[in-house]
Amino acid sequence: MKFDLKGKTAIVTGGGSGIGRAIAITLASQGAHVHIFELKSDSATEVVEVISDQGGLATAHSCNVAVQDEVKDRIAHIGHQGDIDILINNAGIAHIGNVEQTTEADLDKIYAVNIKGVYNCIHAVVPYMKKKGGVILNMASIAATVGIKDRFAYSMSKGAALTMMYSVAKDYIHHNIRCNSISPARIHTPFVDGYLKNNFPDTMEQKFKELSETQPIGRMGSPQEVADLALFLCSEEASFITGTDFPVDGGFIRLNGN
Repeated sequence: MKFDLKGKTAIVTGGGSGIGRAIAITLASQGAHVHIFELKSDSATEVVEVISDQGGLATAHSCNVAVQDEVKDRIAHIGHQGDIDILINNAGIAHIGNVEQTTEADLDKIYAVNIKGVYNCIHAVVPYMKKKGGVILNMASIAATVGIKDRFAYSMSKGAALTMMYSVAKDYIHHNIRCNSISPARIHTPFVDGYLKNNFPDTMEQKFKELSETQPIGRMGSPQEVADLALFLCSEEASFITGTDFPVDGGFIRLNGN
């Protein structure tokens, strides 16, 4: 079977909703035992129930990726049970605003989750992966590569996720640890719906259309489209791929303005 993950152990941070939820369900459908790290344990438990109903194997963990001791504790618990084969650094938070509108508190909050959280997970998991190899996948963004209006702090954090990927791929290639990243454009997640409801309650349909059309392909992506790429990159079919960023962007990076 292509993209077979039977016997593999995977950690998906932020796996309780959106892209992380789709990745967790998809990896489990291919045989992986998926450990979901979530700040909101209820949402992680719901995903575990979905996976279990489909005949898969998953475990929910309440974990704040910004707190290193919590991350180390959860990963040590998993590592003591066996190998850790896959880490998906998906947990992240958004922020809207230019540099003048970004407070020190805003910046610290983004840093804690989107940068330190990625570092904490990689830092804790690499010693386990060095035994037999593994796959690390960072969720970056098109905002790491091109300028996006009013995304100063978010772009900064996703640029860090991208360059951490390059460093880890270089440093651990001889330990058989592959590290790549995915850079989505706008993906239709519950976050998008909440953003529109809170900021454009009277013009939600029109604003959704406008946001969709910023992708040259004319629509937003789906979480499943990102999850399918993540599955490929975590599988043996991608064993020759490391140190690379993969845009899932409907042509945003290369085709806008052409």
